[in-house]
Amino acid sequence: MTADARFWNRIAPRYAKSKIRDEAAYQYTLERTRSYLTAGDHALEIGCGTGSTAIALSDAVGRITATDLSDAMLDIGRDRAAEAGADNIRFEQCADDGLPAGPFDAVMAFNLLHLVPDLDAALSSVAERLPSGKLFISKTPCLGEARGSFKYWMFLTVIPLMRLVGQAPSNVRFLSVADLEGAVEQAGFEIVETGNYPASTPGRYLVARRR
Repeated sequence: MTADARFWNRIAPRYAKSKIRDEAAYQYTLERTRSYLTAGDHALEIGCGTGSTAIALSDAVGRITATDLSDAMLDIGRDRAAEAGADNIRFEQCADDGLPAGPFDAVMAFNLLHLVPDLDAALSSVAERLPSGKLFISKTPCLGEARGSFKYWMFLTVIPLMRLVGQAPSNVRFLSVADLEGAVEQAGFEIVETGNYPASTPGRYLVARRR
């Protein structure tokens, strides 16, 4: 088990009880995502955590395969899906470099890409599972956009300290919007929609079509 898997397993109960920081931004991106999905789709969500987003979108697709590297997160997700009657979700433990083979009609990754060890490899793995014309939908905190500000200095200082005491994962990327979008395009995608939800940080919402 990796250090990150142990970290997420340990904090899973606390994470499950935490509130969404910006509910309006979350709901807006859910609706934007829903607008790209159809009833016959088989969607893949990577880094699904405790399954809240997969459950919220389960009525918009035929099937969702929801993956995470944390067994504890997935156990909570399975319980939540059962309570919600979302029986078209299959939860599967895996890291971003060992995803289900697919193919899929859409791949989703929310609040994940700034945490992966190798961004280019992760995006390449996503692209391999999407036929031409299919969609990759993500939202990513772009911490690098705060560069030069007091907030950026706080990120640089606090995150390593939190990591030392086991309160942060081992990989946290300070991506800029340009970094993120350049990596997505390099992986073989055409970007079709972007936005910042929330505007602070920002949380970069991105929809891209496989070329």
